[in-house]
Amino acid sequence: MASSSTASLPFDQIPTREQIRAARELVDPHLRRTPVLDVELDSGHTVTLKLELLQHTGSFKPRGAFHCVLSAEQKPQRLVAASGGNHGLAVAYAGMTLGIPVEIFVPTTAPAVKVARLHTLGATVHQVGQRFSEALEASLAAAAEPGTLPIHAYEGLPTVIGQGTLAVELDEQTDNETVLVAVGGGGLIGGLASWWGQDKRIIAVEPEQCPTLHSAVEAGHPVSVQPGGCAMDALGPSLLGSIGFSAVQNADVTPLLVEDADIRAARQWLWRTARIAGEPGGVTALAALTSGAYRPRDGERITVIVCGANADPCDLSDLPDP
Repeated sequence: MASSSTASLPFDQIPTREQIRAARELVDPHLRRTPVLDVELDSGHTVTLKLELLQHTGSFKPRGAFHCVLSAEQKPQRLVAASGGNHGLAVAYAGMTLGIPVEIFVPTTAPAVKVARLHTLGATVHQVGQRFSEALEASLAAAAEPGTLPIHAYEGLPTVIGQGTLAVELDEQTDNETVLVAVGGGGLIGGLASWWGQDKRIIAVEPEQCPTLHSAVEAGHPVSVQPGGCAMDALGPSLLGSIGFSAVQNADVTPLLVEDADIRAARQWLWRTARIAGEPGGVTALAALTSGAYRPRDGERITVIVCGANADPCDLSDLPDP
């Protein structure tokens, strides 16, 4: 997806395969090797699900959180992060595991199930503002105190490198040619695109109401958006990270948008088909297939990353969609 604007992008910031491979060795003792599962779509096409929602804390985020802490020059005395939920859970879990106090700043719109679990993991939680950007701003003062390590959800080389370890693991499990992945701030897509480059076809799926990558591609650089919709808590940063955008521009990435109704239907389909309760952001990539927004070619070998499970499952049903 390279374009005439890529010459000005900071490609020296893109993680290298060597950095991602080294990160895998560093974080592997603290992570689960999440399984893959083949399922048949209603269209009859079989796809592979990478069940990263079974990772510790219910998302891929511990990969980046652990790498940030373990790659620091000195062991931090405290960890601080701003998060819509999943990143905060990952940082809290890393702090609990490594014996480091944690403070998490979340917007007031963060799901109650995620906030409650932050407390369970021992984090001090501050709810500030209605959007991620407001929680991030509030975290900056706390992060300035000596001995504190701030861990950004998606904009930071150690974070993106850590998320890229998912690609290393997936390559050991399948050689599928196409990967569908949800995009929020760009940490996961940045890590995957850095590892695979042009070697795989990457379909970057976003909710129509959270189009950070789509808008950045159209503008030629990250631009602010007003996120909304059912997946905003996980995929709702207002600005795509610069590292993720650079990695996307340097790889074979196709952006794709899906509607909220498609995401809700994908959650129901996954529950009925495999008894897996994904959160809206976690099934956004799957929604591209179940809705028909992405139509596989004959014989195309596809992996879908199901990346989050932190939602109340009480609305899931065995009944067909109305």
